[in-house]
Parts: sequence; C-alpha cells; structure tokens
Amino acid sequence: MTRTPLLIQPDDAPPPRDGASAPDITGATILGVEGLTLDRNERAFLREADPWGFILFARNVDSPEQLRRLTGDLRDAVGRDAIVMTDQEGGRVQRLRPPHWTDWPAAMESAADGERAVELRHRLMGQELRAAGIDCDAAPCLDIAQEETHPFLRNRCFGTDAESVARMGRAAADGLLAAGVLPVVKHMPGHGRTRVDSHHDLPILAADLDELDETDFAPFRALADLPMGMTAHIRLTQLDDRPATASAAAIALIRQRIGFGGLLMSDDIGMNALSGSLGGRASAAMAAGCDLVLHCNATRDEFEEVVAAAGRMTDAAARRAAAALDRRGPPDPVPAVLLRDELRHLTSGR
Repeated sequence: MTRTPLLIQPDDAPPPRDGASAPDITGATILGVEGLTLDRNERAFLREADPWGFILFARNVDSPEQLRRLTGDLRDAVGRDAIVMTDQEGGRVQRLRPPHWTDWPAAMESAADGERAVELRHRLMGQELRAAGIDCDAAPCLDIAQEETHPFLRNRCFGTDAESVARMGRAAADGLLAAGVLPVVKHMPGHGRTRVDSHHDLPILAADLDELDETDFAPFRALADLPMGMTAHIRLTQLDDRPATASAAAIALIRQRIGFGGLLMSDDIGMNALSGSLGGRASAAMAAGCDLVLHCNATRDEFEEVVAAAGRMTDAAARRAAAALDRRGPPDPVPAVLLRDELRHLTSGR
C-alpha cells in the first residue's frame, strides 16, 4: 500500500502555545565533554560554542555528587538551563551503573515483562537520571529486531514486529516523561534490518519503501508526537546514495512520510558510517535538514571544526527546541520505593 505523504515541510515547526518558552537561538550542536570536571579552558570553549545541549558518557560519571556538580557546571558554562543527555537504555548501553545506580535489563529482556513493567523501569531510570541533573535520555530505540540485525543493536530493540515495538516504546517514553526526562526516539527511519554496525561501516537498506511503511517506519509514525528524535547512519537505496543523516530525501521522508515534527538530531557524527572531515559531516547533516549535530568525542580542534560547520540553529529548529523543552516537566512525586514494589510484584514470577 502506498501512503500519501503528510503535508509537513522540513522547515515547518509547531507554533508556540500560550505560555510556551520563547525560541532561543543557540549553536546547532549537542557536545560531549572530556572528563569528570570542567577546567577553565573547557568552560571558555563551551561558553563560546554555546551548544544547545550536552551528552555524557561513562568517562564523565563517577558518583552522584560528582555528576550533579558536573551537570550544574555545564549549565553554568552556557548560562542557561541546557539539556544534559546520556544513553541509558539498559543492558550494554547504560552510562550510569552500579554501585550508585541500578543495572537495568536490555530493552528486549524488559519487554518480556510487559508494557507496565517497561514504563515502571523507565520511570525509575528517569528518576535516577533527573536526580543527577540529567534530563534527556537517548531512548527508546524503536528499531525492529530481525534475524539478521547486527548484535550491536538486536537486544536493544523492544521486539520483532512493529506493533510490539510501538507499544513498548510508548511505555518507555511515558515512563521517562513522567520522571521529567525527555525521550529521544531512535534511529530514524529504522535501523533494524541492517547487518553491520554503523560505528564501523555504513549499513545499506535496500527494501521497498512501501514495505518499510508497514514495518520499520511504523513505530516512528506511532510515536511521531514525541518531542525529540535521532537519525540513523544508514543508506536507503530507494532514496539516494547518502547516509540518512546527510540525505535531504531521508530527512524529508522522516518529516513527511513518517510525520515526525519534533526536534531532530543526528546520531554521533564521529561514527565511521559517515565519511569525510568532521566539519564536512556536520555541514552535510545540517544541509540535509537535521536541527542539531551530535558530536560526542574529539580533540578540541575537532570540536571547534564541528561547531563552526554546524553554525546556529534555524528559526524553525529553535521553535522545535522550545516545544521540546516545554515537554520537560518536573519529576513525578511518586516515591521510587512504591514504583519498585510494583515492578517487583509484576516480575516476581520470572
């Protein structure tokens, strides 16, 4: 079945609601930082670069006290309540780990316990993140697992069919939002069929677009109302010869055929699925229609190159960013002990 594209143009953005945050034009980047603390030089660089947000990794995490200081210092460096995000999916992909934080199961394992368990886990996960000053999580992963899905991705998926992935992804996103943490749906428009790891090579997706409408695109369409999304470094042969992150046709597909109207960031442009200089990668992502460039780990010169190439956010991107920030509510008041008791009851039969 051929779907009629939605009438959403790449530069469209939702109008501000009454009482909504005014758009703030910042640098069009989300940047990683070097270590556990910020020194004077890194503070000065961040002040000048003015990224929209930050991303943290295990190299930035030691203890709850240290992490709260770091997240506060990051916001102080840019002089505003900037987003601080991390990858806290569960399983292999979680930057906050024991002994100070919970060891969460991978998405596929969590999904076996049902939607309510997935929601509870992500509410608890979100409470832990928010308490440390992190208010954005690069989750849920809405890719559909296939037999051929590369091991780097497979157990990070919530299931093997579009309907299950959409239901579990919605539960995960609802849990994070309830805890005051913004979810980021990934990897758009769908990474599950690919057989190589995009950290090392460019995955190729040769399936027919109408078939993908009913499968890979469907979970993203079902959750297209969510505030933030991340592109996939995959090539759709039915569109062109570029990775989706750098493909105007792929970004238009995300906006029109899938109908996603939220803030769209690239996956990390340091991954080897992309080619060319880091500045060239950043420029290509912005020219294709990404709102933000994500760059996680580099030398200072490389960070400066990416910041210069990405430039400032467009007006449309700033409106989408403001709309995303408006979804960042206060943490829910439900004590973690009650949520953990309910989760323990749901999973006691495993």
